[in-house]
Amino acid sequence: MMEHHVGSTVFDSALFRGMFGTEEMRGIFSDQALVDRYIEVEVALARAQARLNVVPAAAAEAIQSAAKDIRIDFDKLRHETEIVGYPILPLVHQLAVAAGEAGRYVHWGATTQDIMDTANVLQIRAALQVVLRDLEELRDILVSMARKYRDTPMAGRTHLQQALPVTFGYKAAVWLSSIDRHIERVKQSLPRVLLGEFSGAAGTLASVGPGGLEMQKLFCEELGLHQAPITWHVARDGIAETACLLGLITGTLGKVATDVMVMSATEFGELSEPFVPGRGASSTMPQKRNPISSELMLAAAKSVRQHVAAMLDGMIHDFERATGPWHLEWISLPESFLLTAASLASAKFMLAGLVVHKQRMRDNLGLTSGLIVAEAVMMAAAPSLGRQKAHDIVYDACRFAIEGKRQLADILAGVPEVVEALGGKQKILHYCDPANYLGLCGQMVDRAIEISERDGPATG
Repeated sequence: MMEHHVGSTVFDSALFRGMFGTEEMRGIFSDQALVDRYIEVEVALARAQARLNVVPAAAAEAIQSAAKDIRIDFDKLRHETEIVGYPILPLVHQLAVAAGEAGRYVHWGATTQDIMDTANVLQIRAALQVVLRDLEELRDILVSMARKYRDTPMAGRTHLQQALPVTFGYKAAVWLSSIDRHIERVKQSLPRVLLGEFSGAAGTLASVGPGGLEMQKLFCEELGLHQAPITWHVARDGIAETACLLGLITGTLGKVATDVMVMSATEFGELSEPFVPGRGASSTMPQKRNPISSELMLAAAKSVRQHVAAMLDGMIHDFERATGPWHLEWISLPESFLLTAASLASAKFMLAGLVVHKQRMRDNLGLTSGLIVAEAVMMAAAPSLGRQKAHDIVYDACRFAIEGKRQLADILAGVPEVVEALGGKQKILHYCDPANYLGLCGQMVDRAIEISERDGPATG
């Protein structure tokens, strides 16, 4: 018999939760962790107020001591939260009782959103550190891949048609460049996002009077957060920026996943996801090896995109305290982080063990009978024949190659003007070899790696 489970979404499902989140990220956003953050914020507030002699030092110590030992009654907390609509008042009741005589100083001058916003920012800080670490690990994997396959020729494709030759290292370096920018974005977002919130009912700190801004400053110091210029109860751009950032990260991973999935298709056969017995297996077809990691990365991108839209909608708060939009953050922020963590985990696993079929890449370059290097021949002949004439001759040769199912090089070898312009039939073979028309792929890979290693984190 299967143990009874109560999960009803992929995020809490006993079956699916490992595919749509990680234990580490789930721990940051668990009920227990959230309540711990609420309590941490209440303690920080009491400590800051004690530093200003607004509450007795002994009371702040008693509140801190009670916070360490308190055993939260979650059933009671849930029941009262459903009645009140928010968990802070019910939590303050339990913390105040645990603190005894000092309990009357818990939550002094604060409002519910002060505590919830600040706790959420503490979660975001922890979660972004995980995202940043994973991005840096992914960056290292891609640097190695770009370097290893710097000169491995393959077909570059535009509009799903073979266009010009590239190298697989070039493709990996393009992926790398996005990851580098995401690392930069995360770091640059922190001063805008990691803001403490202690402002009182309408955000004016009327409840604590003239020393309120100094109290707010010390409160933020206690938690290692930045003090905002002014109340942000209804200015949600920092939270929305975080959501958008996760949308950008998962969007890049979705692009990588799409490339890998298509290149893994039987007809392409250029890549395979890492082989693990049973992974990607079909219930009926023994030969199947489905690109499961890439599929999860794509699903994450599509789902986080929906959350980004919700969070942008949630920025539209009415007046000094919103009626509804705030709640969207409670739904979208944890799920976006869980999906991002899962996508990054899938990407690290998949790219670290990616199987690259170099010969198949080379074979696919020959599928068009040399048409992929028509531009190379045209540009080589242009100085002698003139660009337009060279274009017209090669265009006709391409048409004959397609209609007659012959190699472009063979047809060009029968055109005296081209043979003369290129300097002999051997030169035609040279220009018709895709490996000789890779542009600046190698230099671009080197430059991308150099910039990544110069600007990126120290690895060791």
